[in-house]
Amino acid sequence: MLTSKKVKEVAKKLGADFVGIASMDRFEGAPKQMDPRYINPDAKALIVLGFRIHRGLLRGIEEGTYFGGYTSMGYGGINIVFAPIVLRQLCNFIEDHGYEAIAYPNPLVAVAIDIATGKFKKGWSRPVSPEKPSPDVFIHFRIAGFLAGLGEIGDSKLLLTPEFGPRQRLACLLTDAPLEPDPIYEGPPLCDRCMLCVKECSGKAISPTKTVKVKLAGREVEWGELDVVKCCNAYTGAVKETNPFLPEDMPDKFEEWSKYYVDRSPYKKEFVKWKGAYGHNPGLEGGRGCIRACMIHLEEQGKLKNKFINPFRKRKPWTL
Repeated sequence: MLTSKKVKEVAKKLGADFVGIASMDRFEGAPKQMDPRYINPDAKALIVLGFRIHRGLLRGIEEGTYFGGYTSMGYGGINIVFAPIVLRQLCNFIEDHGYEAIAYPNPLVAVAIDIATGKFKKGWSRPVSPEKPSPDVFIHFRIAGFLAGLGEIGDSKLLLTPEFGPRQRLACLLTDAPLEPDPIYEGPPLCDRCMLCVKECSGKAISPTKTVKVKLAGREVEWGELDVVKCCNAYTGAVKETNPFLPEDMPDKFEEWSKYYVDRSPYKKEFVKWKGAYGHNPGLEGGRGCIRACMIHLEEQGKLKNKFINPFRKRKPWTL
């Protein structure tokens, strides 16, 4: 008999750091385009796997000396290499028990999304019938993690877990196996609204005053309003003070071109001279606020299970 306990044991043996299971009714009220029930209307459970980002992969960016490790091993290496291998093996295990399994790595359909709007690019696809969303349905990984009981959503809009805080990436698996869901995470609370993610974000992408409130599985969840264009520009290295790969004649105010995604910017030719691995060359900001500042704060408070002998931040953060 296939049980939630057995699925979790196998997932961890295969390489996942933690696992949570959400029942499909928890997605009631989700936007049509982000509702995994349209992928398989007969699905009973969404399995969410968590993979730690090694703290050491942020060290080179913290020191300003080595940027390739985070983008290769901490981003593309997890999303595009390791997590899909684990997903495939777990799908094999579930299929061997007679149930269907759909691997959903992170992110499958990001290429179809317009970063400026969060919606499909114009003309990308169309519904096959009026009652269905357009292909491809895009699962919101952080919300899926919350609904699977893995943690809470912080003010930065990142999923915070008691194991690693903001330091993980997620992958999903949809199945018609009748698995027992995990309870929604109810503490101890992780985010204390310290606003360090807001203060230290190089792109100033998180609003210090405006919030977004949504209902998830009957619970009201709130996070800081995120400017996705500013976030994307910061992530891809458009902030002059935190990107040593940009030309020195870069405009002082990147807002002059922040309304455009980097691929459409007049500095694209100069920008892409630095290339990382697995297609994730732009992760130069290294989560300055949403990951590093948050992680440091949670570690100082002793809230995380993953403990270290030495503190992460030992010197004042650099800027050019």
